[in-house]
Amino acid sequence: MKSVIFNDKKVLSTYDFDNIEVDEFWNKSSAKEARMHSIHNYPAKFPAFIADKAIEYALPFFNNKINCISDVFCGCGTVALESRIHGIDFWGCDINPVATLIAKTKSDIYSVQTLKKFEKQLYDEIDTQLSQGDDYANANERIRYWFDKDNYKKLSAIKRSIYQIPNNKYRRAFLCVFSSILKASSKWLTKSIKPQIDPEKSPVDPIVTFKSSVSKFISIVEKEQKNNAARIEIDNCNFITKKKFPTVDLIITSPPYVTSYEYADLHQLSSLWLDYVDDYTELRKGTIGSVYNSEDYYFDLIDLNETASCVVQALYNEKSVGNAKTKSVARYYVDMQTASKNCFKMLSDRGIACFVIGDTEYKGVKIENAKHLVESLLDAGFKNVIVSKRRISNKTLSPYRDESGKFSSDSNKREVYHEEYVIIAHKKEIKK
Repeated sequence: MKSVIFNDKKVLSTYDFDNIEVDEFWNKSSAKEARMHSIHNYPAKFPAFIADKAIEYALPFFNNKINCISDVFCGCGTVALESRIHGIDFWGCDINPVATLIAKTKSDIYSVQTLKKFEKQLYDEIDTQLSQGDDYANANERIRYWFDKDNYKKLSAIKRSIYQIPNNKYRRAFLCVFSSILKASSKWLTKSIKPQIDPEKSPVDPIVTFKSSVSKFISIVEKEQKNNAARIEIDNCNFITKKKFPTVDLIITSPPYVTSYEYADLHQLSSLWLDYVDDYTELRKGTIGSVYNSEDYYFDLIDLNETASCVVQALYNEKSVGNAKTKSVARYYVDMQTASKNCFKMLSDRGIACFVIGDTEYKGVKIENAKHLVESLLDAGFKNVIVSKRRISNKTLSPYRDESGKFSSDSNKREVYHEEYVIIAHKKEIKK
């Protein structure tokens, strides 16, 4: 079965989502992805072509004129950039300041001439800054943990030079490029989802890498930028607790997967170097699904819908699962129920929401994120909730993780999800 439509919850509780077949519509794209999407690595980055497909799906419902698109968990701004490319206004938000830095940089419009002027100014200033002493001994303890003295000095010189640029989108763009080279310049184990040192790694030279990355960014702007009239607005805020929303026609988003990434930990280098926080663990607060955000969380089972109650009860019954993890799953589910209601409120009368989400597993307990989201959407008032399945293409050949968190093809290692669901919810019931 390629897709299933749910109009009420009567069949949802007993329906096995594993029976849904992969729909190739959500798997492939003939269009080449814009290189601007590649300016900064980001974990579990949303595939750009899915945003394109969602726009293709929604256009007929709006007489081929979508006024505004939103991504309420906008991450690094994939949907924001695709909205820009399509000439459609966009509003998005994310709780992570590193994410919104990347998103704003990717979706803004630049003068190539101005970029090149600041590039030259930067390189001259870096030479000046290098001649000054560094303060490695008094640097943030966590920064000293990840960076040796020589690379710290070079990175500090680059950062001070960037701050000589006026506080505008050009400074932000160069800070984004700076952020993109930090992991390669550090002792961080490459491609690991766990922050850990690689004792055999030889970090790259920050200045050489920065100059190369700046050249790449300017080249992309020169070749790809489309200066259309689309208005792009991205807020650094928590969608779950936000009270006022703009009205949008289409939401395209991929919520965090519970029990998956600790985004605050993965972005700690950028958070510390860009002075967002002195202690990166502060950014765990308010993050959906974080085990660190739920130790003191109180909830009642009555707050959870049926799917969530079953999963949380299964976690409680599994003795190897700690209370903190169970609470983090419960909190994630409550937050996603709130997110579903907020999405319903912000959509126009004919509005459509498109979610990409996958199920996970913890200690043998299946965490049914997709089914829970469908139930939450129905409870929020959505009609014709359509569920399809797609392959996660970049994990097809390596659906396992080793002890360090790296992807692996070894079937003896821990299996990770390699399929996810595309869930489309209509605010207004559509005619069959």
